[in-house]
Amino acid sequence: MLDDRKLEVLKAIVTDYVASREPVGSKALVERHQLDVSAATVRNDMAALEEEGYIMQPHTSAGRIPTDKGYRLFVDKLSKVKPLSTAERTAITTFLGGTADVDDLVSRTVRLLAQLTRQVAIVQYPIAQRDVIRHLDLVTLSPERLLVIVVQSNGRVDQTTLEAPVLDEPRLQALRVRIASAIVGQTAADAASVLAGFLETIAPEDRALAGPVVAAVLEAIATQPASQVLVAGVPNLAGTAFEANMRPLLEALEEQVVLLRLLGEAAGDDVTVRIGQENRAQGFHATSLVAAGYGAQYGASLGVVGPTRMDYPSTIAAVRAVARYVSRILTEG
Repeated sequence: MLDDRKLEVLKAIVTDYVASREPVGSKALVERHQLDVSAATVRNDMAALEEEGYIMQPHTSAGRIPTDKGYRLFVDKLSKVKPLSTAERTAITTFLGGTADVDDLVSRTVRLLAQLTRQVAIVQYPIAQRDVIRHLDLVTLSPERLLVIVVQSNGRVDQTTLEAPVLDEPRLQALRVRIASAIVGQTAADAASVLAGFLETIAPEDRALAGPVVAAVLEAIATQPASQVLVAGVPNLAGTAFEANMRPLLEALEEQVVLLRLLGEAAGDDVTVRIGQENRAQGFHATSLVAAGYGAQYGASLGVVGPTRMDYPSTIAAVRAVARYVSRILTEG
């Protein structure tokens, strides 16, 4: 177990290395931090930290840099998280305010996280298992073109244009009423079950249009945005400390299943930090993930991925604040 002084030395090493990207020496620590001990004492503490595996010397005659174990202890010992500045709080409320629907909310959130943290942001769509279909409309665009609109309770709006002979208006509206009465108020899964045998109840002369309409509705409600993850900020990887591992990381960032698993392993009520080898997903072993769940009833997560040399206090604060704000937006509709 490290004593308080060695913990202070480790904290100073992490802070300086994150800021400078250069190995940290004992003289620099004494000059920049009020450790109230001599450089010789700091060297002894650094030797002890290195022996315990918290720091390492990248090459001979260099200073020391934190290891994954050192970053983990640093994060675990954080007594407080850096509060967001007024500008950062304003940016969150302004950027996320007035979102039109879930797609817009997720898109804004992932871009905001990338901007706030200067890392790669990943945001999972909220799970819509408890959402229901709120409205169905059929709008005639021309004698042979029809617009099918499906609105779900999570704000998602799907529109599909069909090329098919359109029924006269009374028959078209009668079809709309029949389909709407069957699916409005139903979850996507229940609505799909209802529509499976729906065409058998339609008069043969109306099936030429009813078939494509039902197919369009099924396609809309079968879309599962919860199984999707949006990514933003990949250019932020430029100039980071793990250029040698960039290719596997970039490939992993394109795999939706990998990203969902990564977020799923880190999801929780509060911010979770996974450092280096703690990330079991291939391609992320040289990175850190800071993630948080949002919208308790939706079971979704968001977070950022970056080098282990990360400003953890600021990143944790940004991820926590954005997750809470998005949760509030979803809760308030």
